[in-house]
This record gives sequence, structure tokens and C-alpha cells, in this order.
Amino acid sequence: MGCVHGKCCGNYPTQSEGDSEHGTHRSQRKHILTLREVELVPVPSHNFRLEYSVLTQRGYYPDSPDKENQDSFCIRTQIQGNPNVHFFGVYDGHGQFGSECSNFVKDRLVETLSHDPALLEDPVKAYTSAFLTTNYELHNSEIDDSMSGTTAITVLVVGDTLYVANVGDSRAVLAVKNGNRIVAEDLSSDQTPFRRDECDRVKLCGASVLSVDQVEGLKDPKIQTWGDEESEGGDPPRLWVPNTMYPGTAFTRSVGDNLAETIGVIAVPEVSTVQLTPNHLFFVVASDGIFEFLSSQTVVDMAVSFSDPRDACAAIAGEAYKLWLEHENRTDDITITIVQIKGLSHSGTFRVGSSEINVSTVTRSKREKGTSEISVSTGSDVCRFVRSRSCDFKSYQHAVSTRSPAIVAPSPAGQRPIELVLSH
Repeated sequence: MGCVHGKCCGNYPTQSEGDSEHGTHRSQRKHILTLREVELVPVPSHNFRLEYSVLTQRGYYPDSPDKENQDSFCIRTQIQGNPNVHFFGVYDGHGQFGSECSNFVKDRLVETLSHDPALLEDPVKAYTSAFLTTNYELHNSEIDDSMSGTTAITVLVVGDTLYVANVGDSRAVLAVKNGNRIVAEDLSSDQTPFRRDECDRVKLCGASVLSVDQVEGLKDPKIQTWGDEESEGGDPPRLWVPNTMYPGTAFTRSVGDNLAETIGVIAVPEVSTVQLTPNHLFFVVASDGIFEFLSSQTVVDMAVSFSDPRDACAAIAGEAYKLWLEHENRTDDITITIVQIKGLSHSGTFRVGSSEINVSTVTRSKREKGTSEISVSTGSDVCRFVRSRSCDFKSYQHAVSTRSPAIVAPSPAGQRPIELVLSH
């Protein structure tokens, strides 16, 4: 779910270019649909390996048959030359220059993270710094990000620990064996105005939060309660500069979106931490093109049916594509990465490079749809930054450097997009 102007707006199924690390081990056979080999990388500190594949395809836009895929992905193994540190990211661009934004962030975020000497000492702080640095660089690049940007869902594997950093409404999901069941555990929470904490935060920063029907006078703008994303996905609450018809973003965090930043859309990621156990079978990193009509549990259920991650990627992407066409006259761009965790038998305190890290499993509690249990401050310091626009980048970094990493709880799926173009 992107800006009100739609997914800056092909034909199916066209692959787009991503960024996948060379030098990893690959299977000998290319998949007939994904045209990829299964790649695997060992994690010697805990004697297990990751086997993974990725699929990305351009959406179908009948009114824009030549529109390029605005999704991108990045897989980078052996960060800082460390065989135990690996990175997986998916970026979902939006706006007129969404493709340029997602590709810029795809390249710069992992590079910035890789060159942070404090990465292994404090991955959460390094993650936040990398997102803010990348956002600053995008603002100052040749790309016009005034009304364009990208979401980012990323997973950093450090030994047997996952650090998941998210801005926007793409998603990471972990498959957990629980008795004779395999349960989907969301590692990120969609950052949209459906979340009360995020809605309150952007309002403090000056945003007007209204659905399109409210902006157009079809519904009472004083009503500031919405259902969940499943029931209200057709006309979700969006962020507007007061008394205007822009930017209309349906998310509350992103990289880029310079104009929306003035009303509280920030690039500060929510970061969750999970220590892997033998009950953790695989994780999925995907754009909201997958989760628009598929729940996290459905995605996990489908992935479990396949031993080959390429088959799983192709089946899930195909089902998502089919559901899009059943509900809309178009589809979104779709990107999915599945990473299987093979051979993990123990966990605990370990050394990565020169740093010793003690990790523990994060406990999450599920609530009803439309709510989440996320500990995030309202961020008045960030609001002051985006309203004044006079702060320099170092001040922005300092304003968020003390934020605690969020513990993320599952959030609902089932949003539906708006195909509406507003004139200014």
C-alpha cells in the first residue's frame, strides 16, 4: 500500500534486476520458473547453513504496460568479511521515481551498514544509523524524492541471531515449529495509520489523517477511528498536509518521501531481535505485493509444502498474483525471499569477529486485528526536526540515537490499494 497516486505506475512474469552476492555456493540446476539456482551460505559459528532463493516480478498495469518493476532486493553474504554475518533486504518503491529510490536504497543501505565499525558491537544502533544516513543521502542525491521513496524490510543474520529492521509496510515472517504445527511469527509490524501509536505520532508532527472519502467530503472527517486493514483496506487512512490533497501516503515510515517527512513520515526503523533455535525453520522477506491478500500464516503454510525455496517462491508469488487479479484490475510488483535454516542444533553466547554477544529470544504477544504491542515513543524530538527542516543531519541522528529498539508484534494483512490520481 503506497501513496495515493498508486504504485508509480507490466506484463507477467518479467524478472527485475536485484543485488545478490556472488561467491556463495549454488546448486547445479536452474529453476524453470525463477531461473535461479538455490544459493547457500554457511554460518560456521553455529554449524548451520542458510539455503535461499528470491523471486521478483513486475506488476501488471494495463494502463502502463511499460512501467518498470519498482521493487528491488539485496542479498549480501559475509558482511565485513565475516562468514557469520549475512544480509537480506526487500525494497518497495513508490511515486514517480520509486524505482530509482528503491535501487538507491538497495545499494546504499547495505554499504553503509557494512562500513560501520560498531556493527557487531551494537547492531541495533548501526541499523538505525544506516537508515538515517541512507535517507539523508537520498535527499541529497540527484533523485527527486519529494513525492517518491521506498519501504525497506531487512534481516541481518549475526551468528544465530536475527536483527530485523523495518520501515513501511513490507514484512518479514518466521516459521516456527510448535508441536505438530508450523506457526507464522511476524518479525515486523506494518507501519500505517491503522496502528494507534503511529497514527498519534504523525498527528503530533502535523499530519492530517483521513481516508480519501473523508478528503473528498463523502465521509465525516471528524471520525478518527478506523477498522482493521482487512475490513478498511479499500479506503485506508492516509497522511496529508493539512488542507491539501497531498501526499496521501498510506504508510508512516519510509526512506525518501521528503515532503511527507514534514508531517512525520520518518526513516527511523523499528528493530526486533530474535535468537534462532532448532524450532525456527525458515524466514520470509517480502514486499506487500505478497501480503496484500495473503496472510503471514498462509505464506508459511504454502512455503512448508516445498523443500526447494525456489518452488515456494514461485508458488506464493503466483498465488498472490492470482488474488490481485481477482480483487483488482491490476497487480502490485511482487518480491519474495525465502531463507531456509538448515542444521541448527544449539544457540547461546558466541563470538562473531572480536565481539561477544549475549542474545535471548524476544517474547511477543498477539492481539486482535488492527492493534499491535510495540513500544515506541511518540518521538516529539523527530517531529520537531521534520517541522523545522532547519536541523542538520547530525542533529537528526542525535534525536533518534537514544530510541529503544521496538519489540514487534504481529499486524494484520489484507490491505487493498487505491487506484486514484489526484490533480494538484
